[in-house]
Amino acid sequence: MITTSGLTKVYRSRGREVTALDGVDLHVREGEVYGVIGQSGAGKSSLIRCVNLLERPTAGTVTVAGQDLTALAGRGPRAGRELRQARSRIGMVFQHFNLLSSRTVQDNVELPLEILGTSGKERSRKALELLDLVGLADKAKAYPAQLSGGQKQRVGIARALAGDPKVLLSDEATSALDPETTRSILQLLRDLNRQLGLTVLLITHEMDVVKSICDSAALMERGRIVESGTVSELLATPGSQLAAALFPVGGEASADDRTVLDVTFHGEAATQPVISQLARTYNIDISILGAAIDTVGGLQVGRMRIELPGRYEDNVVPVGFLREQGLQIDVVDAEQPALVKEGAK
Repeated sequence: MITTSGLTKVYRSRGREVTALDGVDLHVREGEVYGVIGQSGAGKSSLIRCVNLLERPTAGTVTVAGQDLTALAGRGPRAGRELRQARSRIGMVFQHFNLLSSRTVQDNVELPLEILGTSGKERSRKALELLDLVGLADKAKAYPAQLSGGQKQRVGIARALAGDPKVLLSDEATSALDPETTRSILQLLRDLNRQLGLTVLLITHEMDVVKSICDSAALMERGRIVESGTVSELLATPGSQLAAALFPVGGEASADDRTVLDVTFHGEAATQPVISQLARTYNIDISILGAAIDTVGGLQVGRMRIELPGRYEDNVVPVGFLREQGLQIDVVDAEQPALVKEGAK
């Protein structure tokens, strides 16, 4: 549904150049919620603004629903009309709501329809329908100043849906909200994804956002995507930075002659008493140094850091037992060979 190829954005000012995007290749499948995460300055906002051509890429292509938007970014009235039509099928939700204070809630939602030339009666019908969809049917005549932050964002989402888009872009839509409101907005986005078949691309710096609603995710650093995949694939990838960040665990070995393992549970393995089976089968004492567990995509997923007595070479068989149970095993020991640290199977 959304594909970028070699996407590059260079900002030039007073003889200086700053590369915000450096050859980004991204593929978001139809109907999924895709999260792009990274620190400030990683290029996330530049990416999402290039996807709908609010920013024109320096190089590369952007394709949405099979249409190459960069090919429509030429000069002239016809190219401009075609680009506006293509953009009308892409909704955008902003971090700071961007509502017009002089307009009522209903009028804010109607604004994109006015621009599209929709009749007044149809605008009103559509706006009220969308406000009901986002749970604000009783706020149609209110003004933005009378709303909470979460309600303002719901208006922003309703406005983004006015043109019946196939794609919804969210630029840090929850970063200005409190945790409880954030959860409600994320649930709304997931509900809309399922009810309307929307493809959602969201930008965030919060791992909890990815954990809560994303089917797939990508990690950005310095204008590049350094890791991407479905959440389940990432959790099963040895040494995944995203997996470690989604389920952080800590703890250090109690002595030099100990083996520390990071164990990732997902799928059916998450419900099995694997650690106790390991202790009984090999008659070994296991220390749990840290653990994190949550539900991702309706499935229970977790990571655990455990310590086994003895060095790694003394624990090859127990480690093999864990891998045979379908678990992802990473050995936390800087002195081990790289192949071992990456959890070679």
